[in-house]
Amino acid sequence: MEKQHHKYMQMAIDLSVKNVSGCIGGPFGAVIVKNGKLIAKSANKVTSTNDPTAHAEVSAIRLACTELNTFDLSGCIIYTSCEPCPMCLGAIYWAKIDTIYYANTKADADDIGFSDKFIYEELDKPMENRSLPVIQLMRDEALAAFKLWETSPMRIDY
Repeated sequence: MEKQHHKYMQMAIDLSVKNVSGCIGGPFGAVIVKNGKLIAKSANKVTSTNDPTAHAEVSAIRLACTELNTFDLSGCIIYTSCEPCPMCLGAIYWAKIDTIYYANTKADADDIGFSDKFIYEELDKPMENRSLPVIQLMRDEALAAFKLWETSPMRIDY
């Protein structure tokens, strides 16, 4: 099993190196595996697609969900060339991936200008003290959708 982990981590690392050396995007790669079988792989696509959410992990999750025709990636493992950022970590939790293997640390990423420290610090602050204004508006009207969801016949919990 150890050999298999190294194989898939090397694949994620190779994606990150190829992405930079090919002038495609940032130095990140991710691979998703289920039952020992490669399901999806992706490198960072933020600059090539002008999509700030197209991190390697999120892009691989999107591909894996399409491949498996589900939003639930239970039973899957993700191998990522770097410790996931807060957005990617959230996506991994939402996808219900079983295990994360990572290579570079968030400190390594910070050393080359990819810092998540600011986001972690912001999350620890009360909303009114964050640098990005967060203003609640029209809650009562918005609750209508939640009330409909509670009894919707199409409701699927996730």
